Amino acid sequence: MSELVDLPPTVRVRVPAKLNLALCVGPLADDGYHPLTTVFQAVSLHDELTAQEAEPGDFSVAMSGEGIDHVAMDDSNLAVRAARLLAENYGDDRLGVRLSIKKSIPVAGGMAGGSADAAAALLACSVLWDLDIDPEELREYGAELGSDVPFALLGGTAIGTGRGDKLVPVLSRGSHHWVLAFADFGLSTPAVYRRFDELQPEGCDLEMPTELINALSTGDSEELARHLRNDLAAAAIDLQPHLRTTIDAGLECGALAAIVSGSGPTVAFLCRNEEAAVALSVTLGAQDVARAVRRVVGPVAGARLITSCA
Repeated sequence: MSELVDLPPTVRVRVPAKLNLALCVGPLADDGYHPLTTVFQAVSLHDELTAQEAEPGDFSVAMSGEGIDHVAMDDSNLAVRAARLLAENYGDDRLGVRLSIKKSIPVAGGMAGGSADAAAALLACSVLWDLDIDPEELREYGAELGSDVPFALLGGTAIGTGRGDKLVPVLSRGSHHWVLAFADFGLSTPAVYRRFDELQPEGCDLEMPTELINALSTGDSEELARHLRNDLAAAAIDLQPHLRTTIDAGLECGALAAIVSGSGPTVAFLCRNEEAAVALSVTLGAQDVARAVRRVVGPVAGARLITSCA
């Protein structure tokens, strides 16, 4: 008879990518950051993180999938930093974790893949270590790691202000169908912001995008398409002109609107319905304008526990 093997406690979390339906960027402030008014939407493209109990002081990460050759596997990895942040704040030197991440969110794609993994690590470790943390406190830890981390925990649709980390949920009826065009190159977020500062030294206005929010409340994709906005798009296209070719191809093939996702280079095309999204994905996939295309819907939930095995 084979002996039973005691496996370390394990927690699995799924976490979504995000789109910025509006990204309004103010001038560079004295603290080195740009004030933002943004409308986030979580979409059905997920990374999956597994956290397994490890020896005290052992914090490690292994990754598979999309773009992992460009991700650090040491203590600078954002998911590892998230785990260490929780351990340090709870002052327990008996804690340790081995993280494993299956990536589908593109790396350096403007969809907050690293922030999503940090959010997943925060949630997974809080459950694995049985820490008494409420969702708001977890989002506060997330804000210490990056401005997109709190939204990855929250999910749905939300307005972000400040650096994007101060969140207010937004009523969004129904679902919106998107086709994502993934580039075969990345874009550095700091580089895009630097180019933005050169192109727009005075920044842009930070007025609340009320017409976009109203379109979300009615679930009208055609109305939403009229009000998508990304102040970083011109800088991203200036650094990577091929993005204009991708955008033009999608619009010519029937998309309601196109928007560069965050700092790019992923381009998101809003479609009228699921049928239109299927047709666009097939047409774009047959053209040499993107490395790959993917259909997604939004909004979806933020980081969520899949399994917990003690």
